Amino acid sequence: MIVIERHSRLQQIISQRGMADVETLAAEIAVSSSTIRRDLEALEQQGLVKRTHGGVVWLGEKTSGTVRPYAFDQRMGYRNEAKLSIARAARSLVQPGQTVLIDGGTTTFYLANELLGAEQQLQLVTNSLPIANLFLNNENVELILTGGLMYPRYGVLLGPQAEEMIGTIHTKTLFFSVAGVHESALYNQNVLLVSAEREMMRQSQEVVLLADSSKFGQQALARLCDLSEVDVVVTDAGIDPAHRQMIEAAGCRIIVAD
Repeated sequence: MIVIERHSRLQQIISQRGMADVETLAAEIAVSSSTIRRDLEALEQQGLVKRTHGGVVWLGEKTSGTVRPYAFDQRMGYRNEAKLSIARAARSLVQPGQTVLIDGGTTTFYLANELLGAEQQLQLVTNSLPIANLFLNNENVELILTGGLMYPRYGVLLGPQAEEMIGTIHTKTLFFSVAGVHESALYNQNVLLVSAEREMMRQSQEVVLLADSSKFGQQALARLCDLSEVDVVVTDAGIDPAHRQMIEAAGCRIIVAD
């Protein structure tokens, strides 16, 4: 298969699945992993994909000179440096052998990718298909999916089935993000997300919010909880002093990523 044919086939596979890992792509196209990595690098330069640790995420189909990304993939590229720094800082909160619950989202996806690179023994519970996909072939991680109704274009499992399953588990730490933090309250995009996250908070010993500085001062449709119900807030160095004061006044420990 010549290069152009490989690139066309890769675009078809990744666009259909949303994401894929290097080894699977190499096996399906019958070429080496190093060849696939070079092909993915070329597709990334075209703005079609974003490479992750051991895999790739589809960013969108190029049409009439523009890229039309999926919602999750579009947010993956927004403030990604801040999200990556937050993920690296949050990784220190996870110890080998712990049971952690990671909610769906792009910042939490970056954290999951950091944990993948750490290669430590974990029990990982998640409602995120993109996060679960990272650990499909990882022997160090016992992966537990919540089940439920998939929320279109975001890849998260929600609804009564997801909440019922979450209600049966107990985790050391919950890592989650939100759409906004406004006047000491947390908000997310819809009531299904909020309902699932409330159940996650109830079942976790420690609640850790991963939120880049742009989330503060923002409000969304559904109110999740008071900021005081969060134990730790991990944010980036761009946090406004007034917002930092709000976090501390709520009794949260704050970690500011470099």
